[in-house]
Amino acid sequence: MKLIFVHGWSVTNTSTYGELPQSLVAKASAAGLQLDLEHIYLGKYISFHDEVSMDDIARAMQQALLDLPGNETGIQEFSCITHSTGGPVVRSWVDKYYGAAGLASLPLKHLVMLAPANHGSSLAVLGKQRVGRIKSWFAGVEPGQRVLDWLCLGSQGQWQLNENGMAYDYVGNNFYPFVLSGQGIDTKFYDFLNGYLVESGSDGVVRVAGANMNYRYFALEQSEEQLTGFQGKTYRLNPSEVEPVRRPAEVPIGILSEFSHSGTKMGIMANKASSANHYIVVDQVLACLQVNSASDYQQRSAELTQLSQAEQAKVPLGKKRTIGKYCMLVVRVRDQTGEHIHNENYDVLLLAGKGYKPHQLPDGFFVDKQMNKATHSLVYYIDADKMSQIKDSCFGLQVMARPNKGFSFYTNTQFRSEGLAIDEVCAANQTTYIDITIHRDVDKNVFRFASAKAPRESFKNIKPSGDTIS
Repeated sequence: MKLIFVHGWSVTNTSTYGELPQSLVAKASAAGLQLDLEHIYLGKYISFHDEVSMDDIARAMQQALLDLPGNETGIQEFSCITHSTGGPVVRSWVDKYYGAAGLASLPLKHLVMLAPANHGSSLAVLGKQRVGRIKSWFAGVEPGQRVLDWLCLGSQGQWQLNENGMAYDYVGNNFYPFVLSGQGIDTKFYDFLNGYLVESGSDGVVRVAGANMNYRYFALEQSEEQLTGFQGKTYRLNPSEVEPVRRPAEVPIGILSEFSHSGTKMGIMANKASSANHYIVVDQVLACLQVNSASDYQQRSAELTQLSQAEQAKVPLGKKRTIGKYCMLVVRVRDQTGEHIHNENYDVLLLAGKGYKPHQLPDGFFVDKQMNKATHSLVYYIDADKMSQIKDSCFGLQVMARPNKGFSFYTNTQFRSEGLAIDEVCAANQTTYIDITIHRDVDKNVFRFASAKAPRESFKNIKPSGDTIS
């Protein structure tokens, strides 16, 4: 078996892989795998220069693979283990050179992603200088700006890569991806000025919901139906009638409650062989590398589901409740032409109860909110366990976009679940991309004609007519 490792962001030394390669070799034969250090290659990609983009890294990975021994006539079959940003790096390479239509010729058989930032990291919003000072992620090395932009929650790269992934048939093309994600916090890296390092539902850098490949897309469009009971007009947002919630093919995920993102004590990749839990990761990775068929993959998925349920049922030492389950909602708002509504020009309210009111949401459901100012995407991070107790099983959201009057404007819109289960949208340990399309109304007085026979007149002070064009 040829095995490659791909590290995370702003790594400058192959020591980042710790003792994991050697430990895998030591236990491989007992797992029925042929693996030796001669056929293991440790990735070294440049991620700490501002000019380097995710696409640049994918292109360079293609050449690096072609330059490996044995690949003179084409890339031969291999498996891959990634950490952190390495997950989306390899996925970007797959998408660029093979995509959904070309998976049959993909030489990558197993992709085992450790704590992958598939939906970004909450830390990225802090900016390159502050992030570079966080030793749990970057060890004092400032990240390059373009990949840091990719890692910001709600980035265009995430929207595109994950939307493309909706069409992937993994098992049908003998491609077996997996996610193993920690949900432990190493207090050694605690930063009193940065709560994200101890954020519930994460490993201190990447949220479980941000790692999970079992995400979903939820599209809403403004209808012509006007809702009653509002001052002013409010139109209903309707989901697609054909497929309200779209999901990609299932990817097994295992959640490990005692592992954090980095570090030699608790880090999911770099923990030392002498640490108590080192071989937990080793055994889980080897079990993934043993998968060779659809039935193997299904069985491995069931095993990891059972593992995750047991791990998330644990009550950490000194705590009163389980480690919990959380979800991310990534919202973008566009008009009917596809133009993004800028972040300062819209607000989104989450609603609950039969009356669909904000004050009826469960106590303590809200954890965090971020706005990606480059893509104008709003990201909510919420407690999925508490949201499952939502009043009357009714939930919704309201979009209030600006301008809301004048010659060109938007009208308030609202989505009401009315039978759609809450966990269809707010799924535990998952990310939901909510793509909202509203109407930009244009008053007919934006453009009128005057008769050439009439006296010339100023139209500087013309007012909106109140009639909009279709």
